[in-house]
Amino acid sequence: MRRGLLLLLVLCAALAAVAAPAHAQAPPDIPARAYLVADAKTGDVLAERNADAPRQIASITKLMTALVVLEHARPGEIVTVVPRASSIGESTINLVQGERISVRDLLAAALIQSANDAAFALAAHVGDGDVQEFVRLMNAKAVELGLADTNYVRPDGLDVPGHRSSARDVLVVAREAMAQPLIRRLVRQDSASIAGGRELFGWNDLLGSYRGLFGVKTGHTALAGWCQVGVARRDGATVYAVVLGSPTRERRNDALADLLDWGFDRFARVEVVAAGRSYASADIPFSDERLELVAADGAAPVLLQGRPLVETVVAASAVDLPVRRGDELGEVVVRDGERIVARRPLVAAADLDEPGFLERAGWYAGRALDEAGDMFDAAFGAIL
Repeated sequence: MRRGLLLLLVLCAALAAVAAPAHAQAPPDIPARAYLVADAKTGDVLAERNADAPRQIASITKLMTALVVLEHARPGEIVTVVPRASSIGESTINLVQGERISVRDLLAAALIQSANDAAFALAAHVGDGDVQEFVRLMNAKAVELGLADTNYVRPDGLDVPGHRSSARDVLVVAREAMAQPLIRRLVRQDSASIAGGRELFGWNDLLGSYRGLFGVKTGHTALAGWCQVGVARRDGATVYAVVLGSPTRERRNDALADLLDWGFDRFARVEVVAAGRSYASADIPFSDERLELVAADGAAPVLLQGRPLVETVVAASAVDLPVRRGDELGEVVVRDGERIVARRPLVAAADLDEPGFLERAGWYAGRALDEAGDMFDAAFGAIL
């Protein structure tokens, strides 16, 4: 912005970004004990059912396991497999007692193939041989994240009394996990090769089949049922969905896809800044006209329908001459709550040269005549 400009702050509350449909479609009635749909950018929950009810979450637990591991170990560290890890059953990569394998490979096994032995090997490594010490770290992290309905007992998520979470807490952990680059890279893979010639295969059936899906984690046990937290990006919007306790794998997949579809339908692309539109005007020295300040570029982000937006304009109330068309003289900012959804510069709409002596003199003369006329009206208007 040019030096020496007097700034004028203009605030105005805009209408809703885009009107919600007159008869907004209700969330799908999916077969699950609990579910939740949320805007990934803000965390705002768009729909939920039993989202705060504590229940088993099966291998979705491994997202917290991975988070805690990455806080206390480097991906390149080498883990020596302890006897307890090599004896864990159900989904495994058949680790052998005394085998040496990297943290990175074990994380891949735990997150892609949901390997329980990999989760236990990691827990024992970080807990200095004490898996319960690692579980204590998991619960400390849950407190740090404000998880009100969560208590961990195992690092793998197998059924055990007291091991629980909720759809709302799962969303928090998933968002935290997806902020970690390594976790984000791993959960979008449906296969991988790791040490020992092992080929991993994933349980996330929607990877590659649901457009835009890039994570996060599935889970299944007898008590938990079929569970999944998924995130997908499509046409400028990113949506999370959590399904807990679906009766079958196929119905869980369909439920998650239906919830994500419903979530994406809540968004629309909205022009919040129009290129070339005048958002303010500034006084021009030695002129009774004003200089229009226009948006240099437009902005049309994808926004949640029905959200109220606030437009703030900060612009020059007067300019120093000369001014060239395109000179930046302010900005327009559009916010959704505290989040900035668009920011664009305001620029001069025309060239203005500095006036010469005769132009200045003429302007002063005109002002003097106007003032004299005002004085005459004031003096004689009352008499008449």
